[in-house]
Amino acid sequence: MEFASIRIITDDLDGMVTFYERVTGTTARRPAPVFAEIVTGGAVLALGAPATVAALGAAAPTAGANGSVIVEFLVNDVDDTFAELRDALDDVVLPPTTMPWGNRSTLFRDPDGNLVNVFSRPV
Repeated sequence: MEFASIRIITDDLDGMVTFYERVTGTTARRPAPVFAEIVTGGAVLALGAPATVAALGAAAPTAGANGSVIVEFLVNDVDDTFAELRDALDDVVLPPTTMPWGNRSTLFRDPDGNLVNVFSRPV
């Protein structure tokens, strides 16, 4: 088995694609108007409109309702990355901070309210 991706269901696909393209510096692949993939390193963040899960009926994920997942990106320098992104961030949860376990992290929310952690490991 091979891990393929994590998918976020959103009512604002274009806005989320723009947000994650800016955060990652990567252009999304858009194989369909209702779906996009942000490919970074060995991981894929998939973004889909509700139409991509409509066949699940009442069991389909609800857009904008996440409360238990953190999307994480490893970078070389958290402070530089935060400085580049700061003006585009509406909800900064934690400015660049050294965590008790040594990682340097900044956390903010994407347009749907999902928590995003951009971090670097200790040198």
